[in-house]
Amino acid sequence: MTIETIMQTSPVIPVLVIDDAATARPLAEALVAGGLKVLEVTLRTPAALEAIAEMKQVEGAIIGAGTVVSTAQFEAVQQAGVEFIVSPGLTETLAQPILGSGIPFLPGIANASDIMRGMDLGLTHFKFFPAQANGGLKALKALAAPFYQCRFCPTGGITEATAPDWLAFDPVLCVGGSWVTPTGATMADVKAKAHAAAGLRG
Repeated sequence: MTIETIMQTSPVIPVLVIDDAATARPLAEALVAGGLKVLEVTLRTPAALEAIAEMKQVEGAIIGAGTVVSTAQFEAVQQAGVEFIVSPGLTETLAQPILGSGIPFLPGIANASDIMRGMDLGLTHFKFFPAQANGGLKALKALAAPFYQCRFCPTGGITEATAPDWLAFDPVLCVGGSWVTPTGATMADVKAKAHAAAGLRG
């Protein structure tokens, strides 16, 4: 599976920060049932690797690791069997082993130099991060013009209300967001929000 295929699977990729691995599988089941199959588990908590293992048991789920910033983290998530890797930035040191592994990779970019560094590595699909703080949709449109062959997943500050505007821009294949799994939400709430998010690009 290519990173483009993964990005085109759902219009929204939930960005998940999981503190308790016991909640991971029910959460993945609710999201997949709602229509969001591609799930990004961030490596921001000690429970992340165990959460990935739990979520991989959910039929239909495509589980990736986010916030991968070092080769040690890459090796850990590779052993965990993730199906794609997301990084907040782009360095050759991190990119080379990931690209060598064949695991689909979505590195973060914030400016033209980042994109050019990625293109030097053979990459054309990027996470625009942090999207809102970096100037929002206006900034991405300006960046995307000279890099017409590139496709993007904006993440950071995107909400249920603003996601449709981002998705209406052709170079945007999907967006990343945490609004689908708000703090304190029940699994029924999550499923309903996932269903709404899955319908944003019908």
